[in-house]
This record gives sequence, structure tokens and C-alpha cells, in this order.
Amino acid sequence: MLTLDLTNAPRWHDLAPGVRVQLHPLTTALMVATRSDPAVEAVPEEASDEERAVAFAKALARRAVLAWDGIGNADGNPIEPSPEAIDALLDVWPIFEAFQLTYVSKGLLLEQEKNASALSPNGPSAGASDTAKPALPMRAANKPARTARRG
Repeated sequence: MLTLDLTNAPRWHDLAPGVRVQLHPLTTALMVATRSDPAVEAVPEEASDEERAVAFAKALARRAVLAWDGIGNADGNPIEPSPEAIDALLDVWPIFEAFQLTYVSKGLLLEQEKNASALSPNGPSAGASDTAKPALPMRAANKPARTARRG
């Protein structure tokens, strides 16, 4: 069952020990806006999937991050979120991975769930069984089988 959160309230997500970010909910409007973000559209056609993922994650984070805790500058002083700081945060591999897992993938999992369906308890897929049989092993170099000689 899909549970709807009708409040659409921002939530805190832990990205690393002592590092958390407050994010807008991952909504359709947020995803659509991110897809049309100039930084995402500027990714070259020949870019790898990884390059596209990084560009998309950064564009999404720039839209979604409202606040954070445990993030500071080189002097150790806390800083506020800014587009440059958000990009720098996602350049840290474990943070990028945590952002993808705790925020982005939840939306993608829901997308994946709606595109899959279980077998029907009754109807054409009920009790379906495999009809394919495993292939017989091939004989070495297609030679005929030897028969035993009597001597």
C-alpha cells in the first residue's frame, strides 16, 4: 500500500555521522524542475551515466536542501547552504552515496514499484510453470558416442 504524506513537510536526513541535511520532500514538481535545470541540460550528449548522475544529484540538492548541521568551512566554522557549498558537499563520495540512497533512491524505488506487477492470484499467470527444458550437454567436438567393444 502506498502511504501518502499529505503534509509535505521537510525532513532531516543523516548523511554521515554528525552530518545531516533538511530536505524538501521529493515531489514530482521538484523532479521535473531538476530535469530542466540548466546544469543538467548542459551535460554533453557523450557524457557517461556517472557524469549525468552527479549533475542531476547536485541540481536536485541545490533545490531540495533547506538547512544542514555538521558542515563547515576549511577553518571549521559552520556555514549555511549555498549552491557552491552544496556542490562541494556532494563532491564528497560518501555524502553523495548517502544522498542517493536516503533521498533520491526512495523516489526511484517508488517509480520502479509502479512499473512492476506481481503475478495474478488467478488468471493467466496463476500457477504458471516453466516449460523450457535445460539443454543437453554437447558431446566433445560433436563426435559420435563410443560404444563398448567386446574383446
